[in-house]
Amino acid sequence: MPDCELPRAVLIDLDGTLMDTAPDLAEAVNRMRAEFGLGSLPASRVAQFVGKGADVLVHRSLTDRIDGKVEPERFAPARTAFTRHYHAVNGQASVVFEGVPGALKRLRERGWRLACVTNKPREFTLPLLERAQLAGLLDAVVCGDEVRNRKPHPDLLLEACTRLGVAPGCAVMVGDSLNDALAARAAGVRVLLVETGYNEGEPVSSLAGELGVDAIVPSLSDAVPWLDRAMS
Repeated sequence: MPDCELPRAVLIDLDGTLMDTAPDLAEAVNRMRAEFGLGSLPASRVAQFVGKGADVLVHRSLTDRIDGKVEPERFAPARTAFTRHYHAVNGQASVVFEGVPGALKRLRERGWRLACVTNKPREFTLPLLERAQLAGLLDAVVCGDEVRNRKPHPDLLLEACTRLGVAPGCAVMVGDSLNDALAARAAGVRVLLVETGYNEGEPVSSLAGELGVDAIVPSLSDAVPWLDRAMS
């Protein structure tokens, strides 16, 4: 990390990094699929479809394909149904990963400014973070519907840096996927990945040494010592 006067920033992904949200997403997806006469998908399969926002999740979930896409006349009612069902279940079965609250507190004590950067729309993100009691540990939350382009574009990360008053070169992205790595690289932000997440079905470990990824650690708790070293 270049010489940076305080503040410095950690930009943290939500799904798969702060929380395991796949159970709620799978429930909403399967309720949506039921309205179209489709059977349920396992939560592990739905987790593979997470990462590029709700619209892509709906397309993938309806087709049961990573590259799936349905016609507009089918997508519109499905997206409406997913939104309705996700509002009903958001936060009910999602779990904060072990050690996350403590890790956020330790980072704040060390002078890092913290932002959640997620492709998830704000209408779902804020209630989820509040319910999980994480919102008060963050200095900013930037959601996919607040910028022009979602990750893997850099817009979310650059917007977070602007809100925090931190240069991109003085920030680190902590995420769980190729999307996070690509967004960070494009934004000029360092990249630290955790192994707790989804990465569209591919092992996070497969990204070691790729795309400017600085390190891969088991969880956000394990990121704190690495960030301490990067700060010094």
